[in-house]
Amino acid sequence: MSKKALYLLGIAITIILGTFLYVKFCCNCSIETQTVGIQKIPAVTSKDTNFVPFVLNGSGIEYHTNDNLKFLKNSSALIMPVADSVTIGIENLKSFLTANPTQKLTITGYATSDEINTTKFENLGLARANDVKNYFVSKGLSASQFDIKGEIINTWKTNLDTILGPAEYKFENAATTAVATDEWSILKEKINKDPLILHFSTNRSSDKLSNVEKEKIEAIVKYLDHVKEANVLIVGHSDNVGNRDANIILGQKRAEFSKKYLSENGNNASLITTESKGPDEPIGDNTTAEGKANNRRTVITIK
Repeated sequence: MSKKALYLLGIAITIILGTFLYVKFCCNCSIETQTVGIQKIPAVTSKDTNFVPFVLNGSGIEYHTNDNLKFLKNSSALIMPVADSVTIGIENLKSFLTANPTQKLTITGYATSDEINTTKFENLGLARANDVKNYFVSKGLSASQFDIKGEIINTWKTNLDTILGPAEYKFENAATTAVATDEWSILKEKINKDPLILHFSTNRSSDKLSNVEKEKIEAIVKYLDHVKEANVLIVGHSDNVGNRDANIILGQKRAEFSKKYLSENGNNASLITTESKGPDEPIGDNTTAEGKANNRRTVITIK
């Protein structure tokens, strides 16, 4: 083979070998670099906005957290346990209200129009506000510094069957918004003139209260919240069936039952006194079934 032929063959071999090495190594490098580059691109995540913040905002207090108090649909009972960040907010509220005894906080509870109210309160929103208030009081806050309201609205933010934070808080200064003492005297007179009376069949009270009876319970709660050292008196009565001593005991049991009933519906049990008159003060004729039914009762007034 001539020198020229060998020279051309060498050039051809070099080109073929170079092409092979380029394809095998350089292209793989390029592909790997692109792959690494793709792996470094961060995933785009959507921001979670499905929450209702717990907000305390007044003159001298400001607290905000995305956690909140929660209720199950159709329920007036707080879901436990409460988030730590909310508990911290309640502790801040306790310190604020203790340092400012004339400060009042109105809790407005909300419920949606499609929820069912099975409570003794006028509406489910009011029942929720009362449960929030009771929870605050259980943490050492003063019941006298709270008012409660309830509203029914079309919609509220939820997570499945959980209602997220259906309550709002408004601060007011009791020194400028307190109702005159005469008005509380008028309310007390109204409560005692037409007292709340719960009737019994045997040793139980009906769970189905009329709207008028619900309003009377709310009036008692309102009075106790605003008038310090006020007390409720519950007197139990019976018909004349059986001996007097047994009926005195029965009247006391009915009074205690009513006390428990009221304390579960917004009244402070420590402010309730009970006693029994047994068959001694009938309001109906004990010779008739209707009269006996009227005598099996408890009468609830403000002392």
